[in-house]
Amino acid sequence: MHTFLDEARIRVQAGDGGKGAMHFRREKFVPMGGPDGGDGGIGGDVTLRADRSINTLFEFKRRRYFAAGAGQPGGPNRMHGRNGAHLTIDVPVGTVVRDAESGEVLGDLTGDGQTVLVARGGKGGLGNVHFKSSTNQAPGFAEKGEPGQERWLDLELKVIADVGIIGLPNAGKSTLLSVISAARPKIADYPFTTLSPNLGVVDVGDSTFVVADIPGLIEGAHAGVGLGHDFLRHIERTLVLLHLVDASADDPLSAFRQIQEELKYYDPELLERPTLVALNKIDIQEGRERVPELVKQLRDQGYEAIPISAATREGVDVLVFRLAQLLREQTREREDRVAATVPVITIKPDPDQFTIERKRNTYYVRGETAERLAVMTDTSSEEAMYRLQRRLRQMGVFAALERAGVQEGSRVMIGPVELVWDSTYQPARK
Repeated sequence: MHTFLDEARIRVQAGDGGKGAMHFRREKFVPMGGPDGGDGGIGGDVTLRADRSINTLFEFKRRRYFAAGAGQPGGPNRMHGRNGAHLTIDVPVGTVVRDAESGEVLGDLTGDGQTVLVARGGKGGLGNVHFKSSTNQAPGFAEKGEPGQERWLDLELKVIADVGIIGLPNAGKSTLLSVISAARPKIADYPFTTLSPNLGVVDVGDSTFVVADIPGLIEGAHAGVGLGHDFLRHIERTLVLLHLVDASADDPLSAFRQIQEELKYYDPELLERPTLVALNKIDIQEGRERVPELVKQLRDQGYEAIPISAATREGVDVLVFRLAQLLREQTREREDRVAATVPVITIKPDPDQFTIERKRNTYYVRGETAERLAVMTDTSSEEAMYRLQRRLRQMGVFAALERAGVQEGSRVMIGPVELVWDSTYQPARK
């Protein structure tokens, strides 16, 4: 049996691009033909995919590193290297994916089969056939492959359910879930029996809805007391809250207020969520006697209350029917909100843009195109260095470095590539 785990950190590595080939055509009676080196293959991507058959992140406790395939080198006769194999990692529906370093949300996988690309494979290096020109008939260099993206990801699972059953420990939530659905949660007469959310599907005539039994909350849950944050996050996605109160307890309304306070401190918007109160355990005399007064006091506070007994199933059908009504209303409202939403257009920055930052005698050049050019350049080749210099000069990188105060011998970092500034250096051009 798998332990429930709703947070995990993993490292993903997309495949590196294959190296372009530096090759010249060999033919009989033609000792040195023209360039014919092919391009390297593209590195494989890493993608996360939501799978409703998975309900825990436990597997990521055992395995934390995932890598896609690398692109293969190019070959002679313009042969293109084989692309690296893509990697798809299955996660539970309801998984929020964040970049561990920046905290940026990369994806919120709320539907079965939904995917998010989390690491892009590197581009394959160009073979020397691409660098032939009227002034350079025999280019003696090729590009290196671009490294694949690598990053740490934080995965957080938030159970997706239409209805979330909340209440103090031992209020009877697991019993109610087992009565209204086919779920068979662990049930016992002591607090904290449930240590992970249990899901059940409720059948109401021609429709169904999903109910989550949220583990018992205690005072201080909003501040992380006990497993407060671990439990409360699963309430965020629900459309309707079903607050289960033990009507036979010494002070049922105090228990109700305690849970409402925890919701308010964790996320005030949860108090705006449609909430139905179920007064449970009316099969016990003290509970049944309190019902009229409890219903009145809750109604005065704006809450609809329905008396039930999960043990004998009294009032359960009425409760389920009312939940179905509330869900239909919420679904219509949500669809109206989605229809009225104005799409947000995101303008991606120009990849040729760059920034220069000076730290002591080192100048850091950061920019998508500049870094890609540097990392794919074979710095041992004079011809390749000439091409890199020319491209960086065209982009304005050299002029920007000079404006920033670069001096002879200054260290220049373009991504992971380290260079030394030498204004007199003129790489060979063939």
